[in-house]
Amino acid sequence: MRATFSYTVLRLAIFAAVVLILALAGVHGFLLLLVAAAVSALISLVALSRLRSSMSASLTKRITRFRERLDEGTRAEDSD
Repeated sequence: MRATFSYTVLRLAIFAAVVLILALAGVHGFLLLLVAAAVSALISLVALSRLRSSMSASLTKRITRFRERLDEGTRAEDSD
């Protein structure tokens, strides 16, 4: 869960930084948000790849545990 939170916070920080830089460069309105989203996505793709992999592994592990518990419950119901 910590990896997901860290990744999300860093993505938002990168987006905010890009918005600030573009606003100071004179870009305004909807174009500002559109360009900032594209640029921050590209930066995040490169800069946060390890954290994204960690987050993915963490989420996969949680989903696997949830499915295992769900299967155990189903087996317990079937045996009754």
